[in-house]
Amino acid sequence: MLSRDEIVLRIKIARDHANLSARALSLKADLNAGYINRLETGKDFLPSLEALLRIIEACNMTEEQFFYHDINKFKDDMALINSFKDVSDEKKTAIAVLLKN
Repeated sequence: MLSRDEIVLRIKIARDHANLSARALSLKADLNAGYINRLETGKDFLPSLEALLRIIEACNMTEEQFFYHDINKFKDDMALINSFKDVSDEKKTAIAVLLKN
């Protein structure tokens, strides 16, 4: 489970990835203009689930990307995983064994 600070940090990262200011994000997510600023600076303020989902969508992210263990590596990791789609099961097993060693 992510802490409040981790959620806020991920919102900032998502906003940066989308090249949005706090104001632009609040408008795109249809939230009050001061909402994102309060969220990013408030000590005990967390977004509702609905607001968080709006923020994620406004940043052109999926929930999977937002909550991925390393938000900055998601696209690279998914590209690597997708490159294995056409690899035979034998080769996948061999690669897995190689990576374990």
